[in-house]
Amino acid sequence: MSYMDKIQILQQKQLLVKNLLESPFKLEQLTNENIGLSNIIHDKNLYRPQLALTGYIGLFNHKQIQIFGHTECFYLRDMPLEQRIKAFKNIAQFPIPCIILTNNLVLDKELIDIANDSGIAVFKTSYNTTKTQFLLSEFLDDQFSPQAVVHGSFVDVYGIGILFVGRSGIGKSEIALDLIERGHRLVADDVVMLTKKRESLIMGTGTSLVKHFMEIRGLGIIDIRQMFGVRSIRYQKRLEIIVELLEWNRDDDYTRIGLDEEATNIMGVEISTVKLPIFPGKNITVIAEVIAINYLLRTYGYNAAKIFSDNLAVQIQQNKEPGSAFADQRHISYFQADNE
Repeated sequence: MSYMDKIQILQQKQLLVKNLLESPFKLEQLTNENIGLSNIIHDKNLYRPQLALTGYIGLFNHKQIQIFGHTECFYLRDMPLEQRIKAFKNIAQFPIPCIILTNNLVLDKELIDIANDSGIAVFKTSYNTTKTQFLLSEFLDDQFSPQAVVHGSFVDVYGIGILFVGRSGIGKSEIALDLIERGHRLVADDVVMLTKKRESLIMGTGTSLVKHFMEIRGLGIIDIRQMFGVRSIRYQKRLEIIVELLEWNRDDDYTRIGLDEEATNIMGVEISTVKLPIFPGKNITVIAEVIAINYLLRTYGYNAAKIFSDNLAVQIQQNKEPGSAFADQRHISYFQADNE
């Protein structure tokens, strides 16, 4: 069983409206202070209440954040005040989490009073409707995304996010420290928080407590940022490779050529995985750099294992001809005068 099979998936089920004030939307509250800030958001999707304002509430989803753009606001403005109030009350009767007005649009004082009485927070933002929906969807998707807590060390090696996992004490932190010394960047050590972003992307970061501290057995706690500088750390990184550190066992089979790439499924996303046997004297740091470079080469279309396999197949086919025998040739046909 792989070490990554043990991870537990966590997912947030709800979010308070007041958390939106900490988001990058530059929201300004139009209702009274604290009105509706404790309302709960259960759904990451957004809703445009155009039909509900006309009186049809058959498909009205009141559990989602309501977005008022030019369409909704100008529709209300074209009505007499009495009809405007009636249309707004039609949706305010439901327990809406909040209403967000885009393009710095505003509502009449009478409508804001209805929102206050109904306990519905109303915000406005300077962003247009399209950008507001994009940013808000990105934020809510992040908050409601599945997360996993992994014991390991997460390092940016040549721009590739490598997560080192393995049993406690096998040397994950020491490998990460050696990579930092060689100019690579630490994302997290010991406790790594993984979050699924969209359908094929896993992002990793550390925790607010551990940050970029690291425990080295026999030495204690060190602060990577203070010791190696700000260029030695990252706050977040995409997870691209998992390196599972295994103790060498002569009876186990390990990958020799690399034609068949292994993968680990984390929250529905396939992550390239390397199972690396270790023993005293093996330079894991250099191998980690090679893993990152090899991943880059494969990403750009060069697969060394496949090219070697193809060359071998051609050689075997040629040697099947009558009278031929296998004889490997020198890489060069003539040694020049340079005898170094």
